[in-house]
Amino acid sequence: MDYIALGKSNLMVSRTAFGAMSLKDIPDEEQAIALVHEAYEAGINFFDTSHSTLESEKRLGNCLYGIRQDVILSTKSSAQSVHQLYSDLEESLDSLHTDYVDLFHLEIENFLPKKNGEDGIYAALQNLLASGKIRHVGLTTQNYSLAMSVLASGQDLSSATDSSAKNEDSIFEAIQFPFNILTDEESKKLVAECESKDVGFIAMKPLYSGLVQNIKLAFGFFNQYENVIPVWGVRSSEELKQILYYASNPPVIDDSFKAEMESLHDFFN
Repeated sequence: MDYIALGKSNLMVSRTAFGAMSLKDIPDEEQAIALVHEAYEAGINFFDTSHSTLESEKRLGNCLYGIRQDVILSTKSSAQSVHQLYSDLEESLDSLHTDYVDLFHLEIENFLPKKNGEDGIYAALQNLLASGKIRHVGLTTQNYSLAMSVLASGQDLSSATDSSAKNEDSIFEAIQFPFNILTDEESKKLVAECESKDVGFIAMKPLYSGLVQNIKLAFGFFNQYENVIPVWGVRSSEELKQILYYASNPPVIDDSFKAEMESLHDFFN
């Protein structure tokens, strides 16, 4: 299993991430536990969920019993007020049976919390970081302009020469955004901007909600981007084994493979 740094955070995450949103669809909890532990034993250490699917969040918490301390755990809140933010996080911590979250995302589409903003959300996130209840902050969105505005608001740490410059860096250390083989050029620009600003990029919908069925092609696409971490929604051991196979045996990106990827992209676009 390959591991990469998630942007400028100190999180070393598996390049194959486990999307836990579908755990609620597995009828038997013992099966879900076995699936999560199978992924963990294969080297996956990055597990992603959301408070918006509370049932999956609770199930993931049960599945991580005994290995929580060895994994990187990500969840999300769509709160638009400080009260809701605190409430969502406390419920998530309870569901996940943990006292902290490694990566806590704001899942928003229509606004971006500002430093010293009247809504107080940015300050609340800073307080939660100081308390240790969250270790890092990310943004999950499908709004391209919002994602780009996060990058525009941050100071590039690679060019910061003193501590005061570093203190101006944005609180957001990762962006989760739809990205896959059918993606448009705007999304590729976002990936490049994240890399240049040392912001982690997490790809949601790596199979375009099931529209892409060729996992080999999908893996080949992602392997072109060193900074991209796809979150694979896993529903069964068979799906997991296929994902793990290509994680260990990445396809060769030659001219023929590129032509096949381009053909699939053009077919759907």
